[in-house]
Amino acid sequence: MVESVLGDNVEESVVDEESCKPTSLTVWKKSLVYSCSGFSVIDHCGNLRYRVENYAGHSRMEDIVLMDAAGKSLLTMRRKKMSWHNSWLVFDGEVDDHCKMRPICCVRKCMNLLLLLQAKVLARVFSSDDRFAYMIQGSYGRRSCRVYDNSCKLVVEIQRKAATLEGNTFGEDVFQLIIWPGFDPVLAMALVVLLDQMFS
Repeated sequence: MVESVLGDNVEESVVDEESCKPTSLTVWKKSLVYSCSGFSVIDHCGNLRYRVENYAGHSRMEDIVLMDAAGKSLLTMRRKKMSWHNSWLVFDGEVDDHCKMRPICCVRKCMNLLLLLQAKVLARVFSSDDRFAYMIQGSYGRRSCRVYDNSCKLVVEIQRKAATLEGNTFGEDVFQLIIWPGFDPVLAMALVVLLDQMFS
């Protein structure tokens, strides 16, 4: 188990802690379930690691559940109601409408035009006690984002996936999620899902 900066125990990491090298996951913006939209996340061995299935099509959702390959709920992302910002609360596991659990974090879209233009800050992540934890910079539309922790250390990166055959491209629906050791890969994927909700 890896302990995240947010202080919660998380699923067994896909990051090789001994090598101190980042691990790359392939993210496909497509559900493996027919007639659903969502995400499928593949590890370096070709195994399905995570999935998100949206049975409502491409409409904006109020709750999104990130699951493992077997369908076990890992995190629930819930749009925060009555918020000036495009904010999402992230809960451990699956939660219902009457949830009294404290969220593990809150992800807020950057609404400060000056910050957005100068530093290309897309969103900020706050811990459950409302302390700043992470900052997301870059362009989600171009699949070029970096996540920094509160000490400005790079912990996650989103990049276009390079094609192995010359002249071929994967387009915007297939990209890489690069995770540095010590960062929770489940939370990294949740950030991708929320960026997609905020900027697609």
